[in-house]
Amino acid sequence: MDVIVGIIGKPNTGKSTFFNAATLSGVPMADYPFTTIKPNRGIGYLRVPCVCRILGVTDNPVNSLCVDGNRFIPVNLVDIAGLVPGASTGRGLGNKFLDDVRQADALVHVVDASGSTDEEGRVCSHGSHDPLIDVEFIVQEFDLWLKQILTKDWQRISRTVEAGAGKLGILLAERLSGLAISEEIITDCIDALGLKADRPAVWQDSDILALCGVIRSRSKPTLVAANKADLPLARENIQRMREKGELVIPCTAEAELLLRRAAEKKIINYLPGDVTFGNVDQGTLSNEQKAALEMVTEKVFEIWGSTGVQEAINSAFQKLLGAIVVYPVEDETKMADKNGNVLPDAYVIKSGSTARDLANAIHSDLGDSFLYAIDVRKGTRLGADHLLKDNDVVKILAAGRRG
Repeated sequence: MDVIVGIIGKPNTGKSTFFNAATLSGVPMADYPFTTIKPNRGIGYLRVPCVCRILGVTDNPVNSLCVDGNRFIPVNLVDIAGLVPGASTGRGLGNKFLDDVRQADALVHVVDASGSTDEEGRVCSHGSHDPLIDVEFIVQEFDLWLKQILTKDWQRISRTVEAGAGKLGILLAERLSGLAISEEIITDCIDALGLKADRPAVWQDSDILALCGVIRSRSKPTLVAANKADLPLARENIQRMREKGELVIPCTAEAELLLRRAAEKKIINYLPGDVTFGNVDQGTLSNEQKAALEMVTEKVFEIWGSTGVQEAINSAFQKLLGAIVVYPVEDETKMADKNGNVLPDAYVIKSGSTARDLANAIHSDLGDSFLYAIDVRKGTRLGADHLLKDNDVVKILAAGRRG
């Protein structure tokens, strides 16, 4: 039940810098049982207020980290191949992009907000390219790609539906099975557009393309990480993107990478998502390092409040996907695991997840033998279908694992 966020964008927007900044291990972490991380996958962290402060306890995290009441929970990020116009027809790394994007539940689109890279990703003078074009072209390429998949067999699908031998939602879900797009999502999208599900043969190309757009927005919700926000014209472009109704997070990935590397070397005190940093020792800083940190303060923190990288990650999981954090424990009286670690684990799960879903996320055997769960804070019993809430502390009871 892993939740995965993909990082997308054309070349030279700072996508790789964003990904590296988001996945750099800037703080010591205990080993965490993530299996086989592919070359284009990495571990970032969701930063949330830890429930330990609400409960007034001192925790001992195992699968995550708690620093001054901030819980950093490992999350899956995928660095998706760069995209250029024509990707839907296989141009550039289009096929690789489309293969990678299947893994993601939501997308962070890294855009050069300064307008200093053209539509092919080539460096150009500041402001000579309109970043709104980049926002629109990814949407267009994605929709055209979906349309190609659906229309490849459209006549047969239409005949099958109109002959009463199959339902359109089911047949289209089969076509899009590689993207993990459900029949329910497709059917809801058809209804939202007012299209006739029983007469697909009368649909126009524009109807199919419109359907692809709604399917894309619901199955792969996307936010814009407006990178290079410290450069000239970025502020104006960010405002224009927001006026188009986009969820836009101003970012300076290079600044985040600089800060995290400096923190790793203990040159400064900084946690991802902080609104400032503290110097460990001014005397240890070179003039070059001082100038770089002053630049971050003046052009990033004083204008935008943060580098935006952590905010983009948090927004992707929380705003786009509605993800929640729950804390499973084994000993409900001490809120601990069998080794006495208080609030040892924090799990990021999708909104709408049930107590049994949590059990499955911990281990499939636990889900298979699930009996009931206990809301530790309230002391009440929860059934398998009980919907979990953010900051729930839960004990799972399973056959053979009572007590």
